[in-house]
Formats: sequence, structure tokens, C-alpha cells
Amino acid sequence: MPHDVRAASHRGTARRRALSVTLALELMLVVLGGALVWQSDAGDERPRVTNLVDMNLAPAAPAAPAVPGAATGTYTWDCGRNKNGHRNTANIVMAPGSPGQPHHVHDYVGNVSTAVGSTPQTLAGARTTCRNGDLSTYFWPVLRTLDPATTGDHTDHTDHTGHDGHDGQIQVPVEVRLTFSGNPRGNVVPMPPLLAGTVGDAVAVTNGGRNVAATWTCSGTTDGRTTAYPRCPAGEQVQRVYDFPSCWDGRRADSKSHRAHLAFPSPDGSCPRSTFPVPRLRLTLGYDLPPAAAFQIDAFDGQRNSPLTDHAFFVNLMPQPLMATVVDCLNSGRTCRD
Repeated sequence: MPHDVRAASHRGTARRRALSVTLALELMLVVLGGALVWQSDAGDERPRVTNLVDMNLAPAAPAAPAVPGAATGTYTWDCGRNKNGHRNTANIVMAPGSPGQPHHVHDYVGNVSTAVGSTPQTLAGARTTCRNGDLSTYFWPVLRTLDPATTGDHTDHTDHTGHDGHDGQIQVPVEVRLTFSGNPRGNVVPMPPLLAGTVGDAVAVTNGGRNVAATWTCSGTTDGRTTAYPRCPAGEQVQRVYDFPSCWDGRRADSKSHRAHLAFPSPDGSCPRSTFPVPRLRLTLGYDLPPAAAFQIDAFDGQRNSPLTDHAFFVNLMPQPLMATVVDCLNSGRTCRD
């Protein structure tokens, strides 16, 4: 091949590679735009919150294909949406016995007694908001709207902590959905009593982001996910989705890090060596907010109310006969709703 032809061919190849890289970077900036702009706006402790991510451009979350005989069932149950206003600043998983910071309030469903002084005995003897008798506790940081003129009809004007309404008005979810799913690589085993689950990182901004698991979406585009605050069209819910780890070490109900005992499966659903798949919990929260509403979650000092810091917890107190029903449903591949 003549030298000038080879040179032109090489230049054409280089241009195509450069174009591919540019397009890839542009797509990444579009998808992650909310998070990038968030950081640029976050020069102080009280940044301007702007919802920037168009969920029609967010990437879809692929599902792992199941092998024959795997636990493909689902079990969904109703624990209400915290209409009773059970909120406090405690965290019985990460800091038992501590009252927590007054500007980091948690919403709860399930066990109605969860508080600073909770013990396994007090939790086991309490009532629950779950219709199937599940005594477990499920909690996450509250979401607040920042402009009183844009709050919806589901606003609670009291934060129940004696604080002065830090960073806006607490929004009550219009929907809280709890779903257990199985494992695409095999059967699941029951969760042990008092198993503690953690997803996300409340200090992700200053912690390097290694445990970030924040997932935001809109009810009309649930296949698309983002770690930024989403912009949802009128008539669609803003949704927060928590997929908890589900590979148990078979020994501990908790660990020093509150993570080591319960790991995430790999993308194909496989659990790490010497761990066992338990029912995988997905917790989905939905909020009715106007498209122009500015909102943010409660966060610790230094975290700038970043959406990256979203997180949730559970402590399993599901009665063992009920847990056996859940496992049978998942392993038999049925769709169960309790």
C-alpha cells in the first residue's frame, strides 16, 4: 500500500477512535452530570440544590440471567409508609445507644419501638406496622423539600426531634415497597435472627465513595438509575431504591464494620467463597413532588446533603415461620404477595 494511502488510513482510524472516546465521555458527563455539577456547587455546607439528571438518559440496570433450578421467586409485603411519624436520630446498627446528630433524622417502617435504647428484647416485644407480622426494623434518612411553596400534600411539618426543621420540610413517602428476591445461581437459605443489613454510605463525600450505593430513579423510568437527584416528569414519583447485600458468611449477625458479614453478590449473582445467599431485600420509596421542587436528604456535617450519601438499614426480626414461608416462595419460583 502506498505511503500516502497508509497515512490517510491511519489518520481516519485515529479520528474514529477520538470520536468514539469523545462520544463516550459526553455520554458519561450527561449521565453523571447531576453528580458533577453537585460537586461544583458544593463549596460550602449549604449548597444550592439543583435537580439535573434527565432519567431518560440514565443507564439501565441489567438483570443477571438465572440458571435452571435457581431461586427465581419474589415475596412482597406491606409495612405502611410511616404515616404514624416514627422518626428519630438513632441508628441501632451503626451506633447503638447513641442519640445521633439532630440534623440526621431517620424514617422507619416495621417495628414501632426502634429508638436509641432498643435491645433485641424490646424489639421482639413491640408492635409492627407490617401486616404480615414482620417485627423487623427498616430505616433511612428523611427527604426534605427546600421551598415551602413546592411541597406536596404529603408534608409533615414536624421532625419530632426538637430541632427547628433543618433544611426544609420532611416528606412522607406515598409508597414504601419491600420485596425479597432469590438468587439467580441457586437456592437461598433463611436469614438468621437479628441479621443487620447496610446499604450505601452516609459519609460517602469524605470517605472516598467506595461504599456508594445510592440509586435514584423516576416511577416511569425504573430501568434507568442514577446516583444524582433526578428530575422527574409531572405525574411521576421520585424514587429511592435500596438493594441490600445478600451473601451471608453463615456465622455472624453483624460485624465490626457492619458490612463484612453480609456481602454483595457479583453481577451474575454468585456469592463470594464461604458465603451463602439469603433473600435479597429491595426497599423502594416513592415521593409525589412537583417537577420544580428542590429536595435533599438529611446528611451529616461535611457531606453537603449529597445524593451520594443516601443509605438504609434493616435488622431482621421476621418470625422464623414467616421467614421459612419467604424462603419456600423464593426457592420454588413463585410470585408471592403478603
